[in-house]
Amino acid sequence: MSVMLRGVHHIAIIGSDYARSRRFYVEVLGLPVLHEVYREARDSWKCDLDAGNARIELFSFPAPPPRPSRPEACGLRHLSFVVSDIDAEVARLATHDVTCEPIRVDEYTGQRFTFFSDPDGLPLELYEEI
Repeated sequence: MSVMLRGVHHIAIIGSDYARSRRFYVEVLGLPVLHEVYREARDSWKCDLDAGNARIELFSFPAPPPRPSRPEACGLRHLSFVVSDIDAEVARLATHDVTCEPIRVDEYTGQRFTFFSDPDGLPLELYEEI
C-alpha cells in the first residue's frame, strides 16, 4: 500500500516571548488567529494561525533554550511565505521596523525572494509568485 503525503498541515514555532511573537505573526505578518488556548498544566500558550495552505502553531514554554540558526545549522533552515508583490510586502514590513535583506532572484526559477527574521531570529523568507 502506497501512502501519499497530501501537503503540510502545520509548522510549530516556540517563541521566547509569547506576546512579542504573537504580535509579530498576527499584527506584522497579518496571519489570522484560528484558535488560541492557555495550557495551564504546561504553563504554555498555543495559538493556531492561518498561513494559507498550512497552519503555524505558535507556542510558549517557560525558558526555552535557544536554537542555533546561523551559521547554517542542521535542521529546518527557514520558513517561506508566498507573496504576489514582494516590493509592496517589503515596504509594508519596513513600516513595522522589520528589515529585509536585498531582494534576490532565484537562479533556477527566476522568481524574486528575500529573507528577514522573526523576533527570535528565526529566518523567514518572502517568495514572489506572480
